[in-house]
Amino acid sequence: MPKRGGTEVFRITGARQGLADDVRGRQRRYIISMTVRTLSVIAAAVLWNVERHVAVVALALGILLPYVAVVIANAGRESAPSLPSTFVPTPVRPALGAEGAETAPEADRAHGRN
Repeated sequence: MPKRGGTEVFRITGARQGLADDVRGRQRRYIISMTVRTLSVIAAAVLWNVERHVAVVALALGILLPYVAVVIANAGRESAPSLPSTFVPTPVRPALGAEGAETAPEADRAHGRN
């Protein structure tokens, strides 16, 4: 959509997340995963003689979570669903209807224009 000076207005709503924000988010997810893993290993050690079934589940979580956390952290940047439109298109003005096109030759003949 052109502004007063004829310049185009660009959209940035479809832009990807910045690299620093992406890395920060992946680091945060990894730290949370490792904290849950540490707590589950501690819970497995504490509950081993008290509630063996819960301790085994906590131990399995502690064993599997590092792999999942690394895969999630190394997944990379999100992919843009599609390239964003670079500018807002100019609104299309409606064309003359069929009525205006049919009456124009009749008006030309009336004024002597062929």
